[in-house]
Amino acid sequence: MSWLMLTIAGLLEVVWAFAMKESQGFTRFIPSAITIAGMIASFALLSLSMKHLPLGTAYTVWTGIGAIGAFLVGILFLGEAASPLRILAALLITSGLVLMKLSSGG
Repeated sequence: MSWLMLTIAGLLEVVWAFAMKESQGFTRFIPSAITIAGMIASFALLSLSMKHLPLGTAYTVWTGIGAIGAFLVGILFLGEAASPLRILAALLITSGLVLMKLSSGG
């Protein structure tokens, strides 16, 4: 259950990051509200997952899911560059997440 909560927390990080971009500096109400609600939910689920997962593992996986998710959202929805070097960097981050999961024994 901790891994599921952590995964959802990471996905919510992607949601709030995208909403923050869309809020245009918190000048648009709906995206701003989604940002704040997403942050609260993401932090709450991260906190709950940390009851059973090591701090380093939970935080690294949470930020990694957020980083990779934001990277993909940027490419797919915002027209950001998908250069070979950026893709390699994303693959390295993903490799690190897989290694963290495998090393946690859970």
